[in-house]
Amino acid sequence: MEYRKFGDTYVVRMDKGEEILEQVKALALAEHIQLASVQALGAVNDITVGVFDTVKKEYHANHFQGAFEIVSLTGTIDTMNGEFYTHLHMSAGDDQGRVFGGHLNRAVISATCEMIVREIPGTVDRAFSPEIGLNLLKF
Repeated sequence: MEYRKFGDTYVVRMDKGEEILEQVKALALAEHIQLASVQALGAVNDITVGVFDTVKKEYHANHFQGAFEIVSLTGTIDTMNGEFYTHLHMSAGDDQGRVFGGHLNRAVISATCEMIVREIPGTVDRAFSPEIGLNLLKF
């Protein structure tokens, strides 16, 4: 991964073989980013995305391998209990034009990933909501 900072914005290039969530965490910790919005595109070959079942309050993970283009990757960097936390969703399309997506659990880059991380001044922590079953933003 390489990146440059321009004002409040980081322009990031991730490389083949790198895992997106690991690199987002490395960037956030190295640059002390506590709150930011994230968007990206690129190519991946090993992804796991999940869908939250609101009735059972559990995630169902779907794993895909092959050639995929990131159609959209969006989310936030924030904190939970004062520690790094990220919440990203990704959709990726295959060579047939089918798109798969959900909550990003893992994505390995097959060519490159171009990411924009826009830092937001301040902090917003998260707390687990037993009623919802998720870690919600806590203001």
